Amino acid sequence: MKIAVLKELANGEARVSATPETVKKFAKLGASITVEKGAGESASISDAEFEEAGATVAERAGTIKDADIILGIQGPDPKSLKGIKKGAWIAASLNPFGERDRVDAYAKLGVEALAMEFMPRITRAQSMDILSSQSNLSGYKAVVLAGAEYGRAFPMMMTAAGTVNAAKCFVMGVGVAGLQAIATARRLGAQVSATDVRPETAEQIESLGAKPIFDDDLASDGEGGYAAELTDEQKTKQAELVSNHISKQDIVITTALIPGRPAPRLVSDAQIATMKAGSVIVDLAAEQGGNVEGAVSGETVVKHGVKIIGAKNMPATMAADSSALFARNHYNFLSAFWDEETGKPVLDEEIGDAIRLTKDGAVVNERLLAN
Repeated sequence: MKIAVLKELANGEARVSATPETVKKFAKLGASITVEKGAGESASISDAEFEEAGATVAERAGTIKDADIILGIQGPDPKSLKGIKKGAWIAASLNPFGERDRVDAYAKLGVEALAMEFMPRITRAQSMDILSSQSNLSGYKAVVLAGAEYGRAFPMMMTAAGTVNAAKCFVMGVGVAGLQAIATARRLGAQVSATDVRPETAEQIESLGAKPIFDDDLASDGEGGYAAELTDEQKTKQAELVSNHISKQDIVITTALIPGRPAPRLVSDAQIATMKAGSVIVDLAAEQGGNVEGAVSGETVVKHGVKIIGAKNMPATMAADSSALFARNHYNFLSAFWDEETGKPVLDEEIGDAIRLTKDGAVVNERLLAN
């Protein structure tokens, strides 16, 4: 059983899908590991460290040749997979809805593409969930980035020259990223409030020392732990709720995503105009269309005196830690299904059917086929 670790070729992608720690663990399972030359450099892992852990380092062609499982962060370009054998697995974040043509190309290659972001949100799969591990870091970094752009202090400071008031931070969307953003802003001393369309998150918000901002009529539970899209009436009520609160905020962090659809619009230009000059908004959904009107992925724009940061691939800005977590997700996934008799992982239906996009030359995932 050969596991291949590819160097990421996407612009701005600094992570790597395995670390010396997980290489050692895979070796104990009986797998051989080949790492593409330079794969870990941007995550501060040298080729020598991979070799010391027991991996072979090779050029891309040698890495792919005879590989049974290929690990990646982002889905590799099918054109870069020359020599891949039929039936090989590709396990990575594959963006199935946004990169459907790439999924079709994987099918034509005869490989089994496994979308790690489709991992079901069930108890036994928590340690395999790349969305949670990477979102946690994104929520943290969003607050740090906001603090760097905000021209004032986060905590209240009492000095002989006078008092500096605490910054007011509003988090919109209380998933993994939102909860970490709340916790980080609180640790920095901000006065934090948060909202979500799922009322059950109010208790989580309060447990972190923040103030819940809710309208009970906005309950919108979706599948798999995500919020469902709001109705037009609910959107109107949400806009009113936000408008009454956002004008008083110094920092806003938005984190709302709906799988398979563009990010919901949470903050309008008119609402931005009510905020104080010098305020900062970080839109963690900018790559999926944005929660904030006017947000541009990968750029910081100023509207009405407010800085709007369109976050792009935030985990890659913390490549060492995000790689370590992503690599453990990969190991936890494959090791959970490792069959000692055959010396390879054998997926069950619950998780296998959820994440498998292609098999035997066809696209087979129900979510993708129904979209």
